[in-house]
Amino acid sequence: MARGLQTLQLWGLLGGGLLFLTGCGTAMSPLDWGVLNYPIPVSPYFQKKFEDKAWEEERYKKMPILPPLVEGAPHAALDEPSDDEVIRALEKARGVEGGLPLLHEVQRGNVRIVKELITDSIDPPRVYPLIGPAQLHHVHWKCTIYFTETVKVGWPIPYTTQNQEAVEVVYIDHDHLHMVGNVEGGAGSNY
Repeated sequence: MARGLQTLQLWGLLGGGLLFLTGCGTAMSPLDWGVLNYPIPVSPYFQKKFEDKAWEEERYKKMPILPPLVEGAPHAALDEPSDDEVIRALEKARGVEGGLPLLHEVQRGNVRIVKELITDSIDPPRVYPLIGPAQLHHVHWKCTIYFTETVKVGWPIPYTTQNQEAVEVVYIDHDHLHMVGNVEGGAGSNY
């Protein structure tokens, strides 16, 4: 009996050691040790939600600090908002995601986006904490989205409605800062 228990312990120790050598273990640091530290499946809904949040944070939520404005150079606004940014703003204002398949679905088709520059102005220089002297460049866009909206209802009485002339207006701000004066950006700076 004791010999069988020792053999079982030896095989368990050997198997556990091989498991950790393959990278399948959780012994990366003392904080990772524990029974509850195993992968948990995540719903695709929450995964997409986190991916969308990371996408927006990376591309649309950061305010760039640009080099100083040069005399005689045009002080035009940066690029207009991308179609992806406009559709994401439309989805927040009037979402189509989250319907129940075969019971209530909303779809958009024939999407056309018109972008108009509303404001392009530069504030006088002032000192911003952690940045220094800078000018705030206000850029505001009015984006009008024309689309065909189809609503399909499957219960209790199945029917489909289609709005050929659906219109939604979304306002997008692209404010950013310009440094002022003789700027020494440092080693990692692009100006």
